[in-house]
Amino acid sequence: MSELLSQLWTPELQAAFTVVVILLVILYVLSIVWVVRDAYLRGSYWYVWAIVALIPLLGIIAYCLLRPPLLQIDRDEQELEIALKQRELMKYGECANCGYPVEADFVLCPNCHQRLKNLCGTCNHALDPSWTVCPYCATPVGGAAPARRSAPRARTQQPQQAAPQQRQGRTRSPQGEHPAP
Repeated sequence: MSELLSQLWTPELQAAFTVVVILLVILYVLSIVWVVRDAYLRGSYWYVWAIVALIPLLGIIAYCLLRPPLLQIDRDEQELEIALKQRELMKYGECANCGYPVEADFVLCPNCHQRLKNLCGTCNHALDPSWTVCPYCATPVGGAAPARRSAPRARTQQPQQAAPQQRQGRTRSPQGEHPAP
């Protein structure tokens, strides 16, 4: 048997066997590098998967079966898309009275005609009912409840008393608002 083996085991066969073994070792090392890199990109515990990948063939099969389905960058992109869609949906709401879908800047519900927002007397922008001042023109809102501020009583009554005069005509100056002559 050893004679037969020595006749078959020629230098050419030895060289071919050596090349195959070297290629298998290179493939094994590259597979470990691929598992570590892929696990890192997917946001997984890459060092744990590196240890698992040291088991020839079974480690790579286990990683391919159990790896996270998305890369970390893809997950981040999905989260950004979801956040963007939520922002777009925030432009819309529902009427508190009838539940009809309304846009954020609607003043009246188109279905039940319930007042949703107040209008600024100066610039006619839609105002949230809780605002005490118009953010567009800095005009104090007449119907707002001044209980949020801890200002003296004389200051809080002044914008409420000025609200009727405001509709009759007022001009703005750098020092504040004064009745028109």
